[in-house]
Amino acid sequence: MRLNSTNISAQRLYDRLILTAIALFLGILALRPLAKPEVASAQAAYEYLYFEPGTMSLRAPDGSRQVEGKMAIDLRNGNIWGFPTLSSSPYPIDATHNEPPVSAPFYLGRFDLSKLRSR
Repeated sequence: MRLNSTNISAQRLYDRLILTAIALFLGILALRPLAKPEVASAQAAYEYLYFEPGTMSLRAPDGSRQVEGKMAIDLRNGNIWGFPTLSSSPYPIDATHNEPPVSAPFYLGRFDLSKLRSR
């Protein structure tokens, strides 16, 4: 049985074409995030919450406190929550402690979303 040189060169060509196709597809997979990067979302787990941009003066309905902070709206039921930041910064700051503060929300009111009608 004698190997033909054309069979060997055809086999080498086929191998090279397959390896080139593999390298090309791997390159496409590797470069795809550069062409269309995934969107980062700060609220992935809480898509139903809308945070009003900036800070504002938050006043508890009973008048017990009035502080600077961020407002969040629960889009499922219209509840409005205030997150005190104690300053005009978009995050809580407490210069008297070394540990980062945690802002506990308090209830501000409710938008009656059931009254909205689509036309």
